[in-house]
Amino acid sequence: MTMRHTRRALIAAASLAAVALPTLSLAQAYPSQPVKLIVGFPPGTAPDTVTRLVGQKLEAGLKQSVVVDNRAGAGGQIATQAVAKSAADGYTLLIGEVGSISIAPAAFSKLPYDPAKELAVVSEIVRSDFVLVIPASSPHKTLADLLKAAKASKDRVNFATFGAGTPGHFGADILGDQAGFKVEPIHYRATGDAVTAIANGDVTAAFVSTSFASAQLKGGKMRALATTAPTRSPLLPDVPTFAESGLPKIDFSAWFAIFAPAGTPAAVLDTLNKQAVAAVQSSDVKQKLSEAGFTVTGTSRADAEKMVKSEGPRWAAIVKASGFKGD
Repeated sequence: MTMRHTRRALIAAASLAAVALPTLSLAQAYPSQPVKLIVGFPPGTAPDTVTRLVGQKLEAGLKQSVVVDNRAGAGGQIATQAVAKSAADGYTLLIGEVGSISIAPAAFSKLPYDPAKELAVVSEIVRSDFVLVIPASSPHKTLADLLKAAKASKDRVNFATFGAGTPGHFGADILGDQAGFKVEPIHYRATGDAVTAIANGDVTAAFVSTSFASAQLKGGKMRALATTAPTRSPLLPDVPTFAESGLPKIDFSAWFAIFAPAGTPAAVLDTLNKQAVAAVQSSDVKQKLSEAGFTVTGTSRADAEKMVKSEGPRWAAIVKASGFKGD
């Protein structure tokens, strides 16, 4: 090889290295600034509890500030859209859940984001089962009492929900289909309004997360009839499961996972996965999450991707069977 050719080869190699260097340094330097963790529900709710517990631990692991940003509304869709449209650099993350990720694409034809194309899942961190609750003033003492009255009613049975397209919304439809009665979902924009409606007896029943129900039931304004969990919850040991009650197909749950915008470098996603899994599996956070009614998971990126891909078709079938159209 001539000197001239050697010089050209060196220049070409240097150019390639220069192109690759920014990407490499980005992954190596991450994180070099505060990370924003966006959640689509207000302070004090179950998703917010998860976000703050995990965020505090991520802060220590990443050695950067982790700022929790509550963008409540539209069943988590506002927050999901915000992250989907953000820069793919690992500094804007989402605590996503089944409603805005797996249910919304089937329920809303004009969804302003496409989770399959615009988001990359980092890790599933927790799951939460649901509890069927009724007002404490209700004449029904058991699930059998409620179902008997529902099937005998000529009118649709009112179920409160925390928003159209949420697991509690379609959970009510699943129950109605399995038990043989018609449901009239009453969608509340604010969690507090739905809780007030249940406590005041303005609705017949509602599905709420175990973590949320355990706190509300202590106040004595609601009564729990059954849980969607495969086994009884340690928080509600006296409440039977739907399987125990003869309705094994009422088995839905809500999952929560960390997402980043699609296109985020793989090395950054790997760093986030490592820290997210360490956060939820740490003894103190795991205990607090368990006490709050969550089942801690903390999965690999591959397992999280597999889970998200399987949940879409499952919920799409449920949405289609319900006949619901959000827009």
